Amino acid sequence: MTKVLMTRPLPEKVQSAAAALFDLTVRPMTAPLTVEEMRSALSDYDGVVPTLGDMFSAEIFAAQDNWRCRILANFGVGYNHIDVAAAKRAGFTVTNTPGAVTDATADVAMTLMLMSARRAGEGERLVRAGYWEGWHPTQLLGMHLGGRTVGIVGMGRIGQAIARRCHFGFGMQIAYHSRSEKALTFPARRMDSLLALAAAVDILVVAVPGGDATHHLIDAEVLGTMQRHAHLINIARGNVVEEAALIDALATHKIAGAGLDVYEFEPDVPMALRTMENVVLLPHIGTAALEVREDMGMMTVENLKSFFAGDTPPNTV
Repeated sequence: MTKVLMTRPLPEKVQSAAAALFDLTVRPMTAPLTVEEMRSALSDYDGVVPTLGDMFSAEIFAAQDNWRCRILANFGVGYNHIDVAAAKRAGFTVTNTPGAVTDATADVAMTLMLMSARRAGEGERLVRAGYWEGWHPTQLLGMHLGGRTVGIVGMGRIGQAIARRCHFGFGMQIAYHSRSEKALTFPARRMDSLLALAAAVDILVVAVPGGDATHHLIDAEVLGTMQRHAHLINIARGNVVEEAALIDALATHKIAGAGLDVYEFEPDVPMALRTMENVVLLPHIGTAALEVREDMGMMTVENLKSFFAGDTPPNTV
């Protein structure tokens, strides 16, 4: 029977569906695979379901020529932890789970926008610490989102879902920067450059894929171009934002605030960020809804099923 490894526990519905089709092993730990575990996975299983943090690099694939495994059915839309070019050269098929994560990730972007702009994190900490002395007219004055301009960096599925929520839900103006003009169902202005976008908006939302092409895309120059009252929101990948430059921009009030669901060296979050009041910090929960994680998992099962039936998986990358 075809042997499949899930590198982390997935929802029970997903594990049951996979176990009905394959000889399934579920690794019980939640930490990423070690180098030795990755090599063993490729040697001992026909298919592997990796996820964020399982760093399948070119060196892993090059360690030998005759791996047993033929498919990496990634759990997640992002796959920058897999060197896809090296995987393909070694004869592997790589798949992902697009679509399932779009709305959930957009919802978390809106959560961060509201929390950062309205200083909700500061307010909750004030109440929890027992220091709240009651309502008064100038307490925790934040920024109202209605009518403001949001800039979307990367107008793909998730970027468009965020923009729709901003436009139709909050009456915000939409600007964006992407490699090409997009056919959109709402009014939006495409900016010629990232710097022009950063300078023009009240909220800058990062929604690009991870990878070498977007590493430190949001750097000191971009942050320095933003308006002092503006907020940065990152729901993409942590290393898209130059973390040291962001810490400096927040500490020196070059920007008003930030909302982060991802971090450059996660799970390590610098103490400088953890002690700042003008940044909202979430533990990478962009897709953390049961229905969403089940949908993602079922997509990995379908990708595996198609591959081992001799068909092209529906979500090959």
